[in-house]
Amino acid sequence: MSLIIQKEAALYVRVSTDKQDELSPDAQIRLGKDYCQKNDLHLRNEYIYQEHGISGRNADKRPQFLKMIADAKSPEHPFDTILVWKFSRFARNQEESIVYKSLLRKQCNVDVVSISEPLIDGPFGSLIERIIEWMDEYYSIRLSGEVIRGMTEKALREGYQTSPPLGYDAVGGGRPFIINEDQYRIVDAIFNMYDSQHLPPTTIARRLNQMGHRTRRGNLFEKRAVVLILRNPFYYGLVRWNGHEFIGNHETRLSKEQYDIRIQYMDSVFRPMGRHSVETCKHWLSGVVKCPICGASLSFNPAKKCPFFQCYNYAKGKHEQCISISEKKLVTGILESLSNILSTQEITYRYIPPKTEEADLSALYEKELERLSVKKNRIRQAYENGIDTLEEYRENKQRLEEEQENLESKLEELRASQDKKISDEQMLNKVQNVYGILSDPDIPYEVKGQALRSIVEKVIYDKPHKKLLVYYYFR
Repeated sequence: MSLIIQKEAALYVRVSTDKQDELSPDAQIRLGKDYCQKNDLHLRNEYIYQEHGISGRNADKRPQFLKMIADAKSPEHPFDTILVWKFSRFARNQEESIVYKSLLRKQCNVDVVSISEPLIDGPFGSLIERIIEWMDEYYSIRLSGEVIRGMTEKALREGYQTSPPLGYDAVGGGRPFIINEDQYRIVDAIFNMYDSQHLPPTTIARRLNQMGHRTRRGNLFEKRAVVLILRNPFYYGLVRWNGHEFIGNHETRLSKEQYDIRIQYMDSVFRPMGRHSVETCKHWLSGVVKCPICGASLSFNPAKKCPFFQCYNYAKGKHEQCISISEKKLVTGILESLSNILSTQEITYRYIPPKTEEADLSALYEKELERLSVKKNRIRQAYENGIDTLEEYRENKQRLEEEQENLESKLEELRASQDKKISDEQMLNKVQNVYGILSDPDIPYEVKGQALRSIVEKVIYDKPHKKLLVYYYFR
């Protein structure tokens, strides 16, 4: 009497994010178990892989699918067949479907079987399978296009369809979002800490986490999440979706003027290359003071008797001369520099224009001018090598020179519009504000660091001459 060994099966169950007529996960599992009973297959519960609310367009976004593939490739060879309700549950991307099915069959000796779409053996069955895969992918692409068109039409009718930001709840039907008071208290705290207390985003995130607050998705706050909330125009009334925008009818507690002032301040913050944010530093002067020998930052050493700053590279043995200064002398020197400016009403500073669309356009014009210069060299070489006639060279040269003249004219106009005329009075007002913050012993070090960085690009301690060189900027 021969012993019949049942083949092992796995079952992959997926329910898509789109609104389509498909079986529930329970129904797919029931049909899978029925199929196994009728076809002498053994299905273990640990080899039932389920994905809920996940599209089949990309495998890398389906963790259970990837786990199933990894299990199939394992040396244990836990199953011989993967069952799916329909081939569309396995993948809606024909390229990925072919790749994974080929891998499973050739490397793992595992077949993919559709319960509701039986195929005959041989080339004709393979052809039918490819046709089904193509139709599934076409349906997915078409459905995606229909969804986008519907959402675009909804946006044009000023309907609400984006996920509500922290502090708001959706009510459905495209109607305006309503305020969630519990969540909005977190938003209010973020606005207050940044606009009134001038705390940096990382510090705000840290404090929110310490207070037990979480993001809308229940995650810990981080700098990026705080910045997105601070920059989100929805809080003053502007609704955006895929390039469409309108002023919505939802309740707002932030004015457009307050938002503009905040964004202007955020865009004005200048961070030189290599400078760390103050919230990651041990002292509000860390990362600002530089060594005159190697240019490295002077690191803060919080020694109990006499805290001091010392060149990082000297501490590592990279140069012989010791560049160090006590915290007291350094802070006193900074305050004296600011005080001297206020008493003399004279200051030397560098204007750093903020990054704008005009600045990007200026860079584009400059790049195009470089390309024109290369083209002019090429047409000259073509003429000298006898490829172009003199008449052709003259026509091409004239055309390129006209393009160059047009670009240079546009670039000159753009630069003229970018030349923002600032008065010393504006800069002196900023110095006055910073001096008041740095002089107050009760203000947190993060606020002092932010204030200093808003006008000081760097400080160089010239130890041989016992001088502090403070480089101011305006943006």
